[in-house]
Parts: sequence; structure tokens; C-alpha cells
Amino acid sequence: MKISELKDRRIIRRPTRQFDEFGNRIYNEFEYEFPYHPTHKGNERERLFAKVIDTSPFFMAFVFIFHQPVFISIVLSIPCVIILGTFCEWYFGTTLGKKIFKLTILDDHGNQPGFIKSFLRNILCLANLFPVFTDFIPPPNHTWEAEGTQMNFSMYLNNKICKTYIVKEHKIQEIRNLLYTQKTKAAQ
Repeated sequence: MKISELKDRRIIRRPTRQFDEFGNRIYNEFEYEFPYHPTHKGNERERLFAKVIDTSPFFMAFVFIFHQPVFISIVLSIPCVIILGTFCEWYFGTTLGKKIFKLTILDDHGNQPGFIKSFLRNILCLANLFPVFTDFIPPPNHTWEAEGTQMNFSMYLNNKICKTYIVKEHKIQEIRNLLYTQKTKAAQ
């Protein structure tokens, strides 16, 4: 069983126009299966800060130890982060920045990614730096917020291609339990 095949069963209650003898509204219950999403909402910002934390030691070393200009230091730190990130994700399942935010990388089977998959993820992380602009319209009851354009980073392309997932550390056991449960159901 794979994480991409997991389903999340939800019961949705919809009100009807009928009432019972006590005046309570009668609800219809519908059960749906949705794809399971192991990631949490808003993880793009955490992942961006984790990448900055991973990059900063190399950047500082090139600027202060090797006395390189800032632009050259940024350019030289990118391959260093890709190489170190590959080894850290392959061996530990996380990097220093992700560890600070309690994030872990899992492949589609719920394990740490292999070396090749981790290397491909880290090469493709360069495509994640392109921003995505979306229009923001606040909810009607948020009168203090202004309409405008938000800039977000699309931090999912490398995971989508490599079929990996960035999850919080506390969700790993839940995911493995779901995989085990689904695997035993399929075997019966």
C-alpha cells in the first residue's frame, strides 16, 4: 500500500427541510472517501525557512571565511545545500532546517527516501523558488484586512514528481498505522 492510495473516510451531515416531533432538524448523512493528505496546511513557509536555515552556514562560510562577494556566496552555497541535503535526507530523513520545524521526508511507502530519490528532490528544489501570485480577498467578517495580491512559493513540485511527502514528525506513526491497516485489509 502507498500513501498516494490512502483514503480518508468522512461523514458529511446535510440538513433537510424536515423536523422531528421535538422540532429538531433532521439531517442526512453521506459518507465520502477523500484522498488522504499527510501534509499540513501552510507548510510552504516552514519549508522555505528550513531551506534558508540549511543555506545560511554555507553562505556565512563563503562570505566570512573565503571572503567571496555576496552573490557568489549565494551561488556557491546552492550546490553545497543540494549535496548535504541529499545525504541528510537519505541517512536521517530530514535536514537541520527541517528538524528545527519538526518536518520529515517520507516516500510513497512511508519510509525515508532512497539516495537517488533524495538527490532528485534536492535538484528539483531549485524550481520551487519561483513564486506564485494569487489574489487575496478577505472573508466578509474581516473588515480590517485589505484585498491584494499574495506571493507564495510553490514548494510542492519536487515532492509531486518524486512522490515524496513532507510531514510533521508526530504524523509518521499515524501514516504507518494507516498503511499497515490498509495493507492487512488488502491481504484479506
